[in-house]
Amino acid sequence: MVDFDVQLLAVLRELDERGSVTAVAEATHRTPSAVSQQLRTLQRQVGVALVERVGRGVRLTDDGRVLAGLASGVATAIATVDAAWREHLGGASGRVDLAVFPSAAELLLPGLLTRMRAHPGIELVLVDVDVSEDEFGPLAADHDVVIGHRPDGAPPAGREALETVPLLREPLDVALPLGHRLASRARVGIDDVVGEDWIGVPVGYPIDRVLTAMAAATDTPPSVGFRTVHLPVIENLVVAGHGVALVPRYTSGTRAPGRFHLAELADVRAGRRIEALVRPDRAVRPAVRTVLEALVAEALDVTA
Repeated sequence: MVDFDVQLLAVLRELDERGSVTAVAEATHRTPSAVSQQLRTLQRQVGVALVERVGRGVRLTDDGRVLAGLASGVATAIATVDAAWREHLGGASGRVDLAVFPSAAELLLPGLLTRMRAHPGIELVLVDVDVSEDEFGPLAADHDVVIGHRPDGAPPAGREALETVPLLREPLDVALPLGHRLASRARVGIDDVVGEDWIGVPVGYPIDRVLTAMAAATDTPPSVGFRTVHLPVIENLVVAGHGVALVPRYTSGTRAPGRFHLAELADVRAGRRIEALVRPDRAVRPAVRTVLEALVAEALDVTA
């Protein structure tokens, strides 16, 4: 029977998720040499090679990947015991780091913070992030809860080891200047707008993937004059007549009246999925569960 060192298993799991000894060292406040030494110690304990040299770095062997997956289960089991003990002592308390992108924060945070007033023992720490669709999953290594988004369809790779809590689906509408030829229509087709000048988000972001799919369906490359991650900037550019844009209905809808027109896309199901991503060992913490429950309740109110 192997006498596993739980702390060393945690280092192996971090290497699996972060990809390099340097990244593990930075995240765990160790030196790279200390991380390497701990990995060598774990290899001696289990009697097989867990990492192999690749260029100037290392990667997990097949055995290393199996043990890293088991290490995740160990971390979750320990966290489950800790959660049960905390509940026995007095319920949900402690710090919860919440990473959220700006338009989801605009939509969900005011109500979430109001709900969290009922849980004074929980310190909610907010972190503003705005990354491409594929980068939300890795953020869960550093934050208790990550609110990410993606277009309709299959989730991106790399989230298989995370718990995903669906929050809401937000339709995407076409934002048009009030004087636009289509501004009197409640619904427009792809053929009506695909050839327009577009205000877009960076390549790889969920809304851009929808625009790219629209262009592919009509064999018309989109003409994107400006790209920005800031939704109010996109809306202001539309108002000024610099193009049209795909925007989230609930978020932009509050600012549209009298400024720009929102038209539903008639012949395509265009939307984004907003989800909470959590490591399994963090998801069992009472404080994290409380925040997730509050997020789900607030998302239901938003879409009601």
